[in-house]
Amino acid sequence: MVVGIASKTHVVLAAIKVAIRSLHISTHLTSSESPPIPARKLLTNTLTLSQRNAEDLSSYQKKIIPIDTHYGLALAGLASDARVLSNYMKQQSLASRLTLARPIPLSHILSQLGSRAQSNTQHYGRRPYGVGLLVAGADGSGTHLYEFNPSGVTTEMVADAIGARSQMARTYLERHLDVFEGCGREELGKHALKALRESLPADKELGIENTSLALGGVGEKFVLLEGEDVRSWLNGAFEKGENEGAAADEGGDAPAAATDAPAEGESMEVDS
Repeated sequence: MVVGIASKTHVVLAAIKVAIRSLHISTHLTSSESPPIPARKLLTNTLTLSQRNAEDLSSYQKKIIPIDTHYGLALAGLASDARVLSNYMKQQSLASRLTLARPIPLSHILSQLGSRAQSNTQHYGRRPYGVGLLVAGADGSGTHLYEFNPSGVTTEMVADAIGARSQMARTYLERHLDVFEGCGREELGKHALKALRESLPADKELGIENTSLALGGVGEKFVLLEGEDVRSWLNGAFEKGENEGAAADEGGDAPAAATDAPAEGESMEVDS
């Protein structure tokens, strides 16, 4: 699941990386129970499959791909199709820098990408790309966030979430939609991580292994953060915020308890 948010000055992409489950395959050769044949032996193959714990023994699939210094994408779907599209975008971005000596505008590259994807729906023997993309970055006209659909339709968004369990993240984005426009780099990153957490099951948590964060903005390079680079963002978005929220709740409850204590003996209507 991936989340994208754009403000006037900055853009952010956040993604939950999917664990790639590994299969341990072992082959055993055993002699057949039939009587041995002098010229050869009859052998049977025994194939054993054991699925290992993905979180402990497997790597995570990357969900965010930087394309150029000013923009990148986050994917939800088939990673192989996303690599094909990202390579095409890299080629077009490089061609723009070599021929026009400028970074390619995001509206231009999304138009080309949509035409390429839509052509697959018109020819026999081809299939649509099985991946959805969030493309975020900044160009000469400001910051932009686009959603790309396999049908070739591209839509500019203020905030969006795609992928499995993305409805909860979209609900969070809708609740805070009014504040995104004036957010800076840090605030936008915190909102993206909080929206990601809304989509997680109760027994899962965001960590440095399964979380990716990419940030960019006007006059800034598009930067991908993974591993230890994400730790400070997670701490700032959750631990500090939750501690401050708990302290505020405790501070707000103390005066109420003090004021309610004398009133409790006088009348029970205060609690109703």
